[in-house]
Amino acid sequence: MATTKDSTQDSERETVVYVYGIVPGDVESDPEATGVGDPPSRVTLVRHGDLAALVSHISRDAKLGKPEDLAAHASVLDATAGVAPVLPLRFGAVVTDEDAVAEELLANNHDDFAAALHELEGRAQYVVKGRYDEQAILREVLRENEEASRLREAIRGKSEDASRNERIALGELITNALAAKREQDTGTAVERLEALGLLVNVREATHERDAVYVSCLAEVAKQEELERAVGELAERWEGRVHMRLLGPLAPYDFVTTRQPQQQE
Repeated sequence: MATTKDSTQDSERETVVYVYGIVPGDVESDPEATGVGDPPSRVTLVRHGDLAALVSHISRDAKLGKPEDLAAHASVLDATAGVAPVLPLRFGAVVTDEDAVAEELLANNHDDFAAALHELEGRAQYVVKGRYDEQAILREVLRENEEASRLREAIRGKSEDASRNERIALGELITNALAAKREQDTGTAVERLEALGLLVNVREATHERDAVYVSCLAEVAKQEELERAVGELAERWEGRVHMRLLGPLAPYDFVTTRQPQQQE
């Protein structure tokens, strides 16, 4: 008959520990929080001195990578970022067991993790996104660019085949014009955010009508100041750019965390 100890060891051999990120050792986990896996696994903490790791147990042969897993990974980290500093690990980081988390990850990297968490105390990442209104920005481009306006008139009433070259030329002109406007408007947003003393990172556009896509590291206690700044930009660009503020989030763009050795 298997003993309780044997059963526990068998269970541990069937699972690995998924690591989401590093937090101060005095952080408490949410008993309702779940993470990656199907079914979602409960998120707990592995502590070592003044550090802790957000973890959950998953099947050793679990196949991760579904959108739900990516969303769960981010959700665990972002929920923590609003209440405590957190060093995010990249999606998919797993180690053998909790002892390895404590000894190989937390103990071996203690000084680097502790220093980074100290720098992040009270701060989190926010993302400022602005997207051009399609009709408004098209009218703006046509008004400012005579060649674009001429090409628009040239294709009016013609079939796609008959106006193919003009349509290609117009598309290129609009794309280039949007890129120039994006650079200018992003510069305006960065200047406004940096005036608040924030560290700002410009992200690559993910949509052709992106006007602004930047992240910043801000004090959570001063979130209202950031909201006012984004609101001012929204008023300035009313009807032209739709603005959004996302956060608090884990500081993905502002920290580089050493990954634990992944287990096959």
